[in-house]
Amino acid sequence: MRIAQKLLDEIVAHALENPEIECCGIVAVAVGDDGTRTATHVYRAKNIHETYLKFEIDPKEQMEIEAAIDEAEWGFGAIYHSHTRTEPKPSQTDIAFAANMRGIEWIIVGLAGDEPEVCSWLIDGAEVSEVPLEDAPS
Repeated sequence: MRIAQKLLDEIVAHALENPEIECCGIVAVAVGDDGTRTATHVYRAKNIHETYLKFEIDPKEQMEIEAAIDEAEWGFGAIYHSHTRTEPKPSQTDIAFAANMRGIEWIIVGLAGDEPEVCSWLIDGAEVSEVPLEDAPS
């Protein structure tokens, strides 16, 4: 996925607002004629669990975000969340959660180090692979 630094900064800012609770949200994308996926908007969501252990977007809120993405004629590009105490790699909880959401990127902000670290992943069953977040113009 191509994503402007401004949008990545929005995701990191969300993670840092309350570093004791995993943040979460959805990234919308525009898909070019060549299949290139470019992030267009970050939709913040509330973690209904309000814990550092896991996240989940309220299904009603997710449906509202998906409707806004459809109305804008964008695509569902990624789900993002933070790991408040670990590096930005999918946990077993993330992998299990992603089982029903194939083909979606998972952007994770790790807050364990001195500076936030952001990585993106594709999760297909038990297969997990990191995918690049390429810079896009603002």
